[in-house]
Amino acid sequence: MVMRTVIVVGGGASGMMAAGQAASVGAETLLLEKMHSPGRKLGITGKGRCNLTNIAPPADFISHFGPTGLFLRQAFHRFSSDDLVAFFEKLGVPTVVERGGRIFPASEQARDVVHALTRWIRMQGVTVRSGVSVDGLLFEGGRVRGVRDSGGKDHPADAVVIATGGVSYPATGSTGDGYRLAQSVGHSIIPLRPALVPIETKGDLAPRLQGLSLRNVNVVILVNGAKRAKAFGEMIFTHFGLSGPVILSLSGDVADALDAGGVVSVSIDLKPALDEYKLDERILRDLALHGKRKFETLLKGLLPAKMVPLCAEQVGISPEHMGHQITAGERGRLRAWLKDFRLEVTGVRPIAEAIVTAGGVDTKEIDPRTMASRRVDGLYFAGEVINVDADTGGYNLQAAFSTGWLAGRSAAEG
Repeated sequence: MVMRTVIVVGGGASGMMAAGQAASVGAETLLLEKMHSPGRKLGITGKGRCNLTNIAPPADFISHFGPTGLFLRQAFHRFSSDDLVAFFEKLGVPTVVERGGRIFPASEQARDVVHALTRWIRMQGVTVRSGVSVDGLLFEGGRVRGVRDSGGKDHPADAVVIATGGVSYPATGSTGDGYRLAQSVGHSIIPLRPALVPIETKGDLAPRLQGLSLRNVNVVILVNGAKRAKAFGEMIFTHFGLSGPVILSLSGDVADALDAGGVVSVSIDLKPALDEYKLDERILRDLALHGKRKFETLLKGLLPAKMVPLCAEQVGISPEHMGHQITAGERGRLRAWLKDFRLEVTGVRPIAEAIVTAGGVDTKEIDPRTMASRRVDGLYFAGEVINVDADTGGYNLQAAFSTGWLAGRSAAEG
């Protein structure tokens, strides 16, 4: 029996998984990575801690991908989050479950994941060539026959897996090469846009709070005054606007609304555990107990210290005002501000700063059972180059590993 040859283009999470799986089922496998070593982007994911996956049950897991989630059902069935955890346990990378069902390596070091994968693919017999860019696909008779590198050298193969990532964090090698390669053989590319990206806000409100992190807040995205999306969790103020898990999860809705010409704002409920009635009772109780204290002192019991001057300014109450002097109208303004601290959105950060690239190779042109191209024989796709993306929580990385697992094995088995 003649051994099949497989070339994997791209050495990220999906590429290393694809290469290792192809080799594990008997294919002669070559991994081409344009950077000096594989796993550059993987090594910085999750702020260097690497949120591998999530314990969410299958239906919930898929729902985090929105309309494209069903495309991944086969990949997740073949290689699930449980399979991924077991896979890394076997490689000597134990995991832990954290808030929100997020799964991380127990060491909290993304580099441990990269090192484990690198060792594993070499043990499987994968030939890794770093510092090699792919210039084009070798295409003949309706099928892909290999690749040509930027030095003009041809690398023949029975199958090619494109796992080049998106266009976010280009310094790690994600510069959109896969989209160009896919288009060269007739594939459609859904327009690229940033996903899981910080947002920019108007004025100096966010810069004045720069570095302040809020936990357990409700954030609502308003488009032309109507609620578009909401999320609960943690966020942070930056010199340009807002970031953090909740903001990143909602950023896709923000980007889409801005592209459609909508007026977008963010409403932050700073006291989500209290409805307006209970919040009013809380404020009245504080005023009754500490009426001889200044307003700014009373606010420190409700807000982080950094927010106190801004709150006093926005609700129009002097910080020097005594608690017993606060009127019902002033109390109402304070209550409303605590439940609806609003910032106007002016944009999202550049796609190069996005954690994930939305858009990519149209899923209608990929067989979800194998990750094979429906347009040309011998071509497979894995990871972020495909038009699938989810919110934060480990879902995107699981998609990379699952599609890589399926593409690698399918390419090897033909």
